[in-house]
Amino acid sequence: MMYNPLLLPELKEMLRTQDRPGLEELLDELHAATLAEFSAGLSSQEIWELLSYAPVERQAEVFSYFPLSKQVELVQEGDPERVAKTLEAMPHDARVDLLKQLDEKLVEQLLPLVRPSDRRDIRHLLSYPEHSAGAVMTTDFAWIPAHVTVEEALQRLRQQAAECETIYYVYVLDRYQHLVGLVSLRELLLAQPQQCVEEIMQSEVISVRVDQDQEEAARVLAKFDLLALPVVDPQNRLVGIITHDDVIDVMQQEATEDALHMAAVAPLEENYLEAPFARVWERRAIWLSCLFIAELFTFTALAHFEHAIQAVTALALFVPLCISTGGNSGSQAATLVTRALAVGQVRLDQWWKVLRHELLMGLALGVTLGAIAFVRAMFTPESILDGVDAWLLAQVVALSVAGICLWGTLVGSMLPLLFQRFGMDPGYASTPFVATFVDVTGIIIYFSIAQALLLA
Repeated sequence: MMYNPLLLPELKEMLRTQDRPGLEELLDELHAATLAEFSAGLSSQEIWELLSYAPVERQAEVFSYFPLSKQVELVQEGDPERVAKTLEAMPHDARVDLLKQLDEKLVEQLLPLVRPSDRRDIRHLLSYPEHSAGAVMTTDFAWIPAHVTVEEALQRLRQQAAECETIYYVYVLDRYQHLVGLVSLRELLLAQPQQCVEEIMQSEVISVRVDQDQEEAARVLAKFDLLALPVVDPQNRLVGIITHDDVIDVMQQEATEDALHMAAVAPLEENYLEAPFARVWERRAIWLSCLFIAELFTFTALAHFEHAIQAVTALALFVPLCISTGGNSGSQAATLVTRALAVGQVRLDQWWKVLRHELLMGLALGVTLGAIAFVRAMFTPESILDGVDAWLLAQVVALSVAGICLWGTLVGSMLPLLFQRFGMDPGYASTPFVATFVDVTGIIIYFSIAQALLLA
C-alpha cells in the first residue's frame, strides 16, 4: 500500500476517535515502510500518537523508514523521554545517522535519557570520521568463541538473536575480541552438535578497517557478494559490521554526490523539493559563478585574435562548432574515467594506460569529426568566403576540430585522475568544468591553426 491522500481523512478519524482495535491492527499488519508512507500526510504529533498504539520495538522499526528530514522533525517536536526510548530500539547505525543531523544541544539533552550501554555505543559510533566504514557500521552482530561446540554456539546465538541486525553470518572471536574466523548459520545447523566451531569455521575472513572509506567498503562487499562485512580496528578486533542495506545507502549517496558534482552542484542534504530555495540557489550559484568567471577568458582569447576574425569573417562562423567539440569530447572522457574510478576499474597508478588509451581514442574521434567538418566547410557559400579558398578553410576547420577533440579527450580523461591524486572527489572534474577549460583552450588552438595555414 502506497501513501494515498484519499485515505488520510479516514486515518485522522481513527486517531480522533481513538479506534484502538483498528489502529493496532493497522500497525501490526502493514510493513513498516508502508506504514511510514501511509502516515506521510500526518503532523508530527499525529504520527507520535499513531505509533503509541504499537510496542516500542515496532515504533522504532516504523520510525527508521521515515526520510531523515522527517525523523529530525519528529525528534524536534516529540517528547524527549519517548524519543530516547525510540533511539534505544533503533538499529545502531540508523540512530547515529539521525543524531548527526540534530543540533548538538538537542543531542546532549537526549543522551542522558538513553540507557548507559546505548549511550556509550552512540558516542563511540559518533566518534568515527564522516564517510568512514566506522561511520556506517552497526555494532549489532552475532559472535561466538572459537573453542565452544556447535551446540553451545547455537545456545549463545538464541540469546543474541533478538539484538542482532543479521544473524546469518556468525563471527568467531578469541578472548581479546580478535576476529579469527567466520561461520554461517547454515553451517552451524548442518554440523554435528559436538563438533568444535574451530573445525567448521573459515579462518580467512574478508574485512575492512574501521578508518577505510565507506565507498571502498561498499566495493568490497559488492565484489565478494556478501550479506555483511566485518569492520575491524588496527589490532584486528571486531568492532562492527556493515550490512548490505547500509551498502545500498552508501552507493546511492556516493552516486548522488558524483552526479551532482559532475553537474557542478554542491551536494544537498535535503530532498530536491524540500530544500530551502536560498540553499539550493547558494549551492548552484557558487559553482556557476566560478565557471562563468572562467568562461570570461573566452572573451580575452577572441579579442586576442580579433585581426584574424576581421581578415576572414568565415572563421567566426565555425567557432561554436570547434569549441563545442572539445567540450563534448572532454565531458565524455571525464564521465567514463570518473565512473571507472568509482567502481574500481581504474587505479591512479594506471594513469599512463588511461592516457595511452584516450590518446588513440582522441585521434580516432578527431579524424571522424574532422572529416565531417571538412565536408561541411567545403560547402561554405561564396558570399561568406570573401575570396578565401574554400579548400584551405576546410583544412583549417578539419584540423582544428580534430585537434580540439583530441585535446578535450585528454583533458577530460586526466582531470579526474589529477583530482583524486590530490585527495579531491574525481566528480569535481565535472562536465561544466571540463567544457569551460576546453572552450578557452579550444579557441587558441583554432585560431593558431588558422593563422598558420590561412593568414600566413
